[in-house]
Amino acid sequence: MIPADSRTARMVQLMEQLAPVEGYNLCALDDIRFLRSNRPLTRTPVLYEPGIVILCQGRKRGYLGDNIYVYDAQHYLVVSVPVPFTMETDASALEPMLAVYMRLDLRLASELMMQVDEILGPSDALPKGMYASPMDDLLRASTLRFLEAMSRPGEAQILGPSLIREIYYRILTGEQGGSMRAALSRRGHFGKITRAIRKIHSCYHEHLDVETLAQEAGMSVPNFHLHFRNVTDSSPMQYLKSTRLHQARLLMLRHTLSASAAAFNVGYESASQFSREFKRMFGRTPQAEVEWMKATYALPEGVAVSGYVSSH
Repeated sequence: MIPADSRTARMVQLMEQLAPVEGYNLCALDDIRFLRSNRPLTRTPVLYEPGIVILCQGRKRGYLGDNIYVYDAQHYLVVSVPVPFTMETDASALEPMLAVYMRLDLRLASELMMQVDEILGPSDALPKGMYASPMDDLLRASTLRFLEAMSRPGEAQILGPSLIREIYYRILTGEQGGSMRAALSRRGHFGKITRAIRKIHSCYHEHLDVETLAQEAGMSVPNFHLHFRNVTDSSPMQYLKSTRLHQARLLMLRHTLSASAAAFNVGYESASQFSREFKRMFGRTPQAEVEWMKATYALPEGVAVSGYVSSH
């Protein structure tokens, strides 16, 4: 068996090829991005979509309430519902942050979850919206095989999907796989809150209030407040505001909308209120934030900012 350190070194070597430029690097598979950062980033508000982040080099820390999630070459991150939090990166030109981002394929994950449940039985673990977990030897070996295939164009398209399936299986049966399987099952309060979160992300530009969201979840308002905070570490209205601000930032970046036009498009009635709340969240005016993002994140044309920056 190849030693873990040798595997990690080979993964870094492959990632240097797969992510040659800073920012987001595309590949043959639509739901995969190879990411590179040559500089450290201080705490930045982000909104992660459901996905898997595997770092081959560097370190990232996510802050959600009182919890700190560290993911590096020894730990991977799983996000099962969109979660707004703050993130910082340790990286340098000599040792860039190199990461694989996999947008969560819910169809594939659910199919595997049912197969695993048939063998191991349904998970009784607590579902989590986000968790960091140690990389074991099996997952590291699967990731290395995936990167080897992705470095060869023919293999990337032919073998890539089956190797992604293997990685999903390793995570679903790993140390905290039970939490992911429980989240995917959408049972109990977690499933009800997930319905409300889905409503927010599909209708953030509409008028939404707590009563509407609690009704979507099929819960009383007090219970909805309690369980929503348990899943997201945020109140429903704070979460809605964060989602609107992140989406407005994307609109300004990708479609060169003005701050007032972006505010209107995400459901704000007052441009001045939008600007105040935007600066409170991101620490910059809308215009300054867009300029900072253009200078900081290299993004292929037509690709949404996702994973490390904002909503996928």
